[in-house]
Amino acid sequence: MKFTTLSGSLLKLFLFGLVLFFIFSFNPRAFCQDTTIVTDSIPPGPPSNVVAKDTPYDRGRSITINWVKSADDGGGANDVKGYEIMRATQVDGDYELIGNTTAGAQYFIDNDVRDKVSYFYKIRGTDGTNTSVSLPSLAAMSKPQWVNLRRTNIFIFVVALTFAILYYINRAKAGKELFIRKIAGLEAVDDAVGRATEMGRKIFYIPGISDMDNMQTIAGLTILGRVAKVAAEYEARLEVPVSRSMVMVSAREVMKEAYSNAGRPDSFNEDLVYYLTDDQFGYAAAVDGLFVREKPAAIFLMGQFYAESLILAETGNSVGAIQIAGTAAPAQIPFFIAACDFTLIGEELFAASAYLSKDPKLLGSLKGQDVGKVIFLAAIILGVILFTFNLMDIGPWFAVG
Repeated sequence: MKFTTLSGSLLKLFLFGLVLFFIFSFNPRAFCQDTTIVTDSIPPGPPSNVVAKDTPYDRGRSITINWVKSADDGGGANDVKGYEIMRATQVDGDYELIGNTTAGAQYFIDNDVRDKVSYFYKIRGTDGTNTSVSLPSLAAMSKPQWVNLRRTNIFIFVVALTFAILYYINRAKAGKELFIRKIAGLEAVDDAVGRATEMGRKIFYIPGISDMDNMQTIAGLTILGRVAKVAAEYEARLEVPVSRSMVMVSAREVMKEAYSNAGRPDSFNEDLVYYLTDDQFGYAAAVDGLFVREKPAAIFLMGQFYAESLILAETGNSVGAIQIAGTAAPAQIPFFIAACDFTLIGEELFAASAYLSKDPKLLGSLKGQDVGKVIFLAAIILGVILFTFNLMDIGPWFAVG
């Protein structure tokens, strides 16, 4: 009987202790409150060493701010989520928020300042809940710079190119012969005009479909002057259908001067240059109709062309005309090569004026530009070799700042 009473008392005591254990050991509210107090009350470490200075080599109105990131940027319970940039015109004045960056950033460019006005900056790190602010920077003031020293490499190249151009211009003026590679399409101008003269058939010259603001159109009109002069000398009939009114006026002046230089000003007729339409495919259809009806002996396609290039070239080829084309449009060059007898590729169109006129200034400019191309080609080859063998990277030498 005593044993049973003692066992019951022990069992009650054990159960009472077990209840107390659950009460005091598993209080989630107290546990969460303690954790919140530990983590949320501690802000991240502040950024330091804030330095503000005028952005170099610019047009002014810009200040660059650098700082050392927070010690809590990169991990930890109070990990920094980003930085807020604050600005004031007085070191102890009211700082306004002007921008923010992501974590890990260590600089910011303020492009909303006035020149010759002092500004102070503070950087505020934040973890999304708490913030910490750095000490203010020293005063910074923006101002424009006259020279961008980061573009010194461009200045050196321009000086070298200018010297080369002037050197070759002086050589040409002195009567020295400058070698210019023969361009087959331009060498064939006389043959094409001569063929048309012998056959008693027309010559058509198409200066592209762009206006006078396109360099290819200007180059095409330069070649037109040479073709018109030869046509005047051979007394061949040259017609120029155009798609722009300004091109029509310019082409008439070019042909008028060419006929005068050939000694046949009375043979020129303004009706030889005429306007068709501004519409791209309307113009192509009208020119194709002329080709089919007139069956010219020679066709020149010189200038800016688009999707109508193959339509014109194929129609000219079908009537048996000798065709000389030239364009700097990369997408159209293959069509001209396939359908025309001679093609001026890319820069050959622009070199035509120097090639045909033999003017010392134009020849010297052409040779000087070739020197620039040689310099770049040599730099590319040298750079590839040095970088391949891990000797040097000369890429930064040609960077544009």
